[in-house]
Amino acid sequence: MIMADLAWLLPLSAWLSPAYPVGGFSYSHGLEDAVDSGAVKDWQGLADYVATALEAGGGWTDLVLLAQAWRAVDDDDALDAVTEMAAAMRGTAETAMESANQGAAFVLATGAAWPGTPLDALAARHDGRIAYAVAVGVAAAGKFVPLDAALAGYGQAFAANLISAGVRLVPLGQTDGLRALASLAPVITACAERAAGTPLDQLGTSAPGIDFCSIRHETLYTRLFRS
Repeated sequence: MIMADLAWLLPLSAWLSPAYPVGGFSYSHGLEDAVDSGAVKDWQGLADYVATALEAGGGWTDLVLLAQAWRAVDDDDALDAVTEMAAAMRGTAETAMESANQGAAFVLATGAAWPGTPLDALAARHDGRIAYAVAVGVAAAGKFVPLDAALAGYGQAFAANLISAGVRLVPLGQTDGLRALASLAPVITACAERAAGTPLDQLGTSAPGIDFCSIRHETLYTRLFRS
């Protein structure tokens, strides 16, 4: 009975795994420029960068959109409105590409392995062009993943992906990367809880430093990451 109650944990773990084929390893969310400029040079600086993204930047946007998509899964009009807003809620071309490309990849992989969820119908209405956070939220609702678990898992995956990029860029040792991730646990849980109660008309961001890093990243002489 306990295992039946946790059946939702298996797809959620697969979707948010670094091995899931969404190409998350190829994006740094502007972090590459922050390292290049010397703004991020140790594990604490890396943790601060990720915390800012979660509390006031793209990570925060994603968490609110995920929650709204999860709640709207049985209302096509509301879900379409969330999907359309998500397509516009990025401050730079590269972070918009990051969200759109990962979303499209998530739709393809999830539709193939877990067909018959509400994500299939949403993808058909929008030609597969769905922001990553919205796609995860809809898939989670379709598989009865609790909202708090989906939000915490997504926040953890967002942070872990950026820390993995930072470990390669600074570079840092794996232990320092784990220190950074562990230090972010209170931030992730607090942001997930706050996002669950934030209405769509109150969604906004305030992370200009990250946006400037993303803009400058477009013109870096050499780049390891796509954003």
